[in-house]
Order: sequence, then C-alpha cells, then structure tokens
Amino acid sequence: MKTVVVRHKVKDFDVWKKGQQERLEIFAPAINSFNAFQDVDNPNSVVIIIETDNVELLGAIINDPKNQHLKDKHTVLEPITMSMQIQF
Repeated sequence: MKTVVVRHKVKDFDVWKKGQQERLEIFAPAINSFNAFQDVDNPNSVVIIIETDNVELLGAIINDPKNQHLKDKHTVLEPITMSMQIQF
C-alpha cells in the first residue's frame, strides 16, 4: 500500500467540504483510506492523504474528464498535485 498526498486549492472551502461523501464514492475503487486537511494559513488550500494499492487508478480518476463536473461542483482549482512518499 502506498501513501499519496494530494494538494489543491478550492474557491469555497465550505462548498468543497459538503462534497466529502461524493468524493469518497468517486474514489472508492482506488482508495483504502482518505483523510482531508485544511491549511492553517489559507482556508481554501486543502491536502488529502490517501492510502491506495493502485496509484495509477487514483490518478486516472482524478484526471478523468468525466469527473470534471464534480471538480466544478466542489470548486476544485487546478493544479492538483499528487505526491508519494520517498523510500530511503
């Protein structure tokens, strides 16, 4: 299992927050756990920590044009950055 950090900004945090259940449903095929955080110094900047067995599927869901309507609905702003833990 891999830990993936996803970071992006939103236009309206309260609107984005209300979409949590929809996000869980759309990402369900690719995630084992999903935790969201709000930046202390920028309330419209969020970080999501995801545990996944399939990073490629997670990326495909995030970038699928069929899911653009949810990004718009949840006020997600591009770019969306995905980062993985470095193994030493």
